[in-house]
Parts: sequence; structure tokens; C-alpha cells
Amino acid sequence: MGSLIDSHIGEEIDLENITCLFEEDDHKIYWLGIDNETAFRCNVYLIKSGDEAFVVDPGSRGFFEQVKRRALEIVSLEQIKGLILCHQDPDVSASMIDWLELKEELLILSTDRTNVLLPHYGKDNYEFYSVNNENSYTFKNGRQLEFIEAPFLHFPGAFVTYDKTSNFLFSGDIWAALDIEWNLVVDDFESHINNMNLFHIDYMASNIATRGFVRRVEDKKIDAILPQHGSIINKDNVDNALEYLKELRCGTDIIYGDLR
Repeated sequence: MGSLIDSHIGEEIDLENITCLFEEDDHKIYWLGIDNETAFRCNVYLIKSGDEAFVVDPGSRGFFEQVKRRALEIVSLEQIKGLILCHQDPDVSASMIDWLELKEELLILSTDRTNVLLPHYGKDNYEFYSVNNENSYTFKNGRQLEFIEAPFLHFPGAFVTYDKTSNFLFSGDIWAALDIEWNLVVDDFESHINNMNLFHIDYMASNIATRGFVRRVEDKKIDAILPQHGSIINKDNVDNALEYLKELRCGTDIIYGDLR
């Protein structure tokens, strides 16, 4: 079956339900939510491959029960291997505390810089998987995730996750957007630029950082970009999304622009 992204373009999805984004044999990817009506909507994803699953950017503690309930509609708690945390911000990572209370042997996958800060949520006795030391994870069925560092976008220790089966890029805050009139998938990229600007101009460090990141991913086959905020970017707009980062002026480019 493969990617289901394009089937959701222009579709008003049911926020009460899980949405499947990719399916190929025993490898599936889901959008779990959340359902709050806010411009700063958070996307939580789940990757299931064989009898292993990872929750990607599980979100804040306030939505833990909702995300947990949705995840357990798809997989058993035993199958959830760990959490992928693109950085330490509470909207991304705070619910790791609740997940670890539920299953203490979960892997926490993140960068070393992020791991310095995660214990400040109140728990430090967890199994940590450093994506700096291991830049990939191989499922028991042989399918693989690749981890790509994205320094200063917007955290020094930020990274993205590339699923080599679906060619989906879980981009964290990169290509994030703020939009009350939210759709699961971007249907008009030109208008979506304004939504991304609302996030990127203030949060991202500089054009040097955005262009540097593009160099790390532009040679990969990317069939969809799945950010933590805003709408998913489908294959037809991936080149536009890369060009957006190449041209973006943000952060220190603006605040200290007079020092050039």
C-alpha cells in the first residue's frame, strides 16, 4: 500500500481517531494526535515495525492519557520499545515521565546534549540510547531508522529521524507551522509559508543553520516531512520545503543583522 499521505490532502480528518500514514507489510506509521484546537498544535507519531514500536515526540504531560490510549489501540504496551525525543522542550518530551512510570524499561532515544536536560523533568534512571553514538536503529525485522543531527534548529542538540522504509522524515520543529485553520497535510504550500514563518523566524537560529541542515538531507529520497507542529508536507512539496530553508532569514540574521 505504501504512503497514504496524499489521500489526506484536503481531507478534514476526525481528530478523535488515529490516522494511518504509511503501511507496507509489517511496517506502519500513524498520526496519533493530539486533538486540542490551538495554533500550537502538537503532532505525535507512532512507528510500528514488526512487533516493535516507537512513539515519536510524545508531547506534554497534559495529553499523556490521550496519547497513551491512542497508542495502545494500535500496539500493546509490551511492543512499545521506546520514545524518540528530538529535543527536550516540554511540548515534545515532558510526558516521558508518565511513559516511564508506565514502563520503566523504555528506551529514551535522543542526543547527548538533550540528555543533559531530560533528568530535570524528575526522572534520571532510564535506559538512554544516544543517537550521537548510534546514528541508526535497526528493528528486529531489519528495517531501519536513521538519525540526523540538526544543530541550532532550534536547540544545539536537535536531530531528525529518517525512516528508511517509508522515506518519511520526522523533522521535529523544523518545518513546524502555526495555524488555527489546520489540515493534516499541506494543500497550498505558498500560503503555508506564512504559517512556517510564524514559527521559524523567532525560533530558528540562523540561515547558516538552516542551509547547513539542508546539506545533510537534500540527497535523501524524502516522500513526506512530518513536523511536530502544523501540517505534514507531502512529496510534491519536499523540494519547496528544502528551498524554503535555504532562503530563510531568521533568528540572529534578523536580531543582529546590522553586524554583517
